[in-house]
Amino acid sequence: MVNQTAVHPATPPARGFLPDFCANRTIFVAIVLAELFAFILTLFTPGQATEFWMELAQTSLFVQWVVLAAAAALCACKRWLDRLDALAATLAALSLILLIILLLTVLGWWLLEPRPDFAANSTPPVSLLARNLAIGGVVTLIALRYFYVQHQWQRNVEAEARARLQALQARIHPHFLFNALNTIAGLIPAQPDRAEQAVLDLADMLRSALAYQERITLGAELELTRRYLAIERLRLGERLRVDWQLDDTLPLELPIPALLLQPLVENAIQHGIQRLPEGGALTIRIERKPRVLQITVANPRPPDNGETARPGQRIAQHNIRQRLQLAYDAPNPLAITETPDHYRITFTIPLEHGKSTTALRQSRSLSSFM
Repeated sequence: MVNQTAVHPATPPARGFLPDFCANRTIFVAIVLAELFAFILTLFTPGQATEFWMELAQTSLFVQWVVLAAAAALCACKRWLDRLDALAATLAALSLILLIILLLTVLGWWLLEPRPDFAANSTPPVSLLARNLAIGGVVTLIALRYFYVQHQWQRNVEAEARARLQALQARIHPHFLFNALNTIAGLIPAQPDRAEQAVLDLADMLRSALAYQERITLGAELELTRRYLAIERLRLGERLRVDWQLDDTLPLELPIPALLLQPLVENAIQHGIQRLPEGGALTIRIERKPRVLQITVANPRPPDNGETARPGQRIAQHNIRQRLQLAYDAPNPLAITETPDHYRITFTIPLEHGKSTTALRQSRSLSSFM
């Protein structure tokens, strides 16, 4: 039986809206954007053409100082900032960055400004301080606003995906349940052992429907699919033939999003094999490649079907596609191959889970400025 412990729906742990400035990708994108900003600032600075490159060098040096110092400070304060609400985190980040700009403006004035009398001009003019603080404050507020909007959009997408998963887990097709119970009732007089096993399989299916788990192991997903197929095999008999093609070295303990395989198998039976009078062979192939698992579900379908996909297929496929995109940041995770009498879906699951996809998505939100 699939060992799944029921977990009640819960709101995922809150995290701040700021990107992860400890990530290398985020730092790289911030440096590139800072250099672009320095170039734009230099273009709008009055002066002769011969002084452009010197002005660009000084502006770039100062802007990069600010960006790297701000990134280091935001990285060091990440846990503290994540515990604050949006307004408090905005004010804290803005104050921190403005303080860095103030300190680096004074330091840059001392180091870079040529003066015959150092003691007489030990502080930068107020106009320079005001200009740097104003520019830095406006740019910081625009960036923080963008990060907040991006974060809210990402949360809405994740909430929709969780709602779709709950709906998928709670969905027990009425015809499937009705047919399964009728099949079990017919088996009780003549084959009580098979009827008992069918009841256990159906109970496991119901337990999975009532449980709330965003992730299960690959082995649990395979076992759930096997039990679903066992129930359908009792109903369809020899019309349903299953060809399991599994590599011997599959990582059965690999955590994956729940209900990736079983809904595709259900679609293959309902919209393909079940509609064929002679039935057909359902192929489930899982191959272990160097960095990914490649999963393929293929089935025959009636040759006179002119539709690319029935409504039920589109709903399940959209659900799985969205959850794969959120879990693995895959732009187009489902590869669908269709012929007049055949239908095949392929997707991949990464084997490496060391990096947080949340941090990757947050750093990509920064790169979308480019």
